[in-house]
Amino acid sequence: MPLAFPFSAIVAQEEMKLAILIAATDQSIGGVLAFGDRGTGKSTAIRALAALLPAMRVVERCTYNCDPDAPDSGLCEQCRERKASGPLKARKAQVPVVDLPLGATEDRVIGALDLEKALTRGEKAFEPGLLARAHRGFLYIDEVNLLEDHLVDSLLDVAASGENVVEREGLSVRHPAKFVLVGSGNPEEGELRPQLLDRFGLSVEISTPQDLKSRVQVVRLRDDFERDPQAFIDKYKRKDGKVRRQILNAKERLPNVEVPDAALERASELCMKLGTDGLRGELTLIRAARAYAALEGDESVTDEHLKRVAPPALRHRLRRNVLDDAGSTTRVERALEELFGE
Repeated sequence: MPLAFPFSAIVAQEEMKLAILIAATDQSIGGVLAFGDRGTGKSTAIRALAALLPAMRVVERCTYNCDPDAPDSGLCEQCRERKASGPLKARKAQVPVVDLPLGATEDRVIGALDLEKALTRGEKAFEPGLLARAHRGFLYIDEVNLLEDHLVDSLLDVAASGENVVEREGLSVRHPAKFVLVGSGNPEEGELRPQLLDRFGLSVEISTPQDLKSRVQVVRLRDDFERDPQAFIDKYKRKDGKVRRQILNAKERLPNVEVPDAALERASELCMKLGTDGLRGELTLIRAARAYAALEGDESVTDEHLKRVAPPALRHRLRRNVLDDAGSTTRVERALEELFGE
């Protein structure tokens, strides 16, 4: 695996970095979509996530990285059989961050018949795909707006159920596949299907830095990294460790962060003012605000937390208004100003 640029060395792009930290703190938020200009660090930030994530407990010799503490319904068939014979043995493993290439076939993504075993041993065995590898981790799709429709359909089914079902070539396999979907792309190359767009919890807009100081710093740091990657990573190891501890502490603190009725009312008022469809906007807004509060070390969600996470949580959920040609970010900021009186 090539060495990843350190997360703590990324200049600017504060909203994107915060969205990634929020998604790492609470995976139920639904992932992150980063849309913007080419060459602005979208892929860099997402791949840097892998080095930040603390290790997790998995069942020993499990193909799907099952959680040994999960109920039977959250285990694969093999782990359920082992559990019936005694306690499951566990080991530590890195949280997976799996790349889904644009040219990947459906068999590669969802899994298929293991041809080697079928031809050499005559066994009808299942060869897990990328969705199996991404279970309990992150599935990253670069240029997500160019993903083929049949793969989008498969992702939507699995993202909704948390389970991958494969029935082909005489196989009938079910396995858990719960992952955080992370996508990046350039809006000039095409729009994202609404059904997939709605599955992303947070959406961030990335733009090229316009101030001279930031641009010079980005170029200098990237050049230093490419000349000696390992030395550069070692230089930022302590700062990345601090971010990793922040995520760990936030995950521990998250269940105890209080969401007052006033915060729930504020979130609903904001979504009603913006005219978002359904209640997924409120749920995502509250979960993101709670995760942000946990990252900040706060005990309860306040207006400040809601204001900070409202743009990425809601901008991609707005219906087009023919009487208002303002962008979605502007509409969210305007609603925040009206509601919170900034």
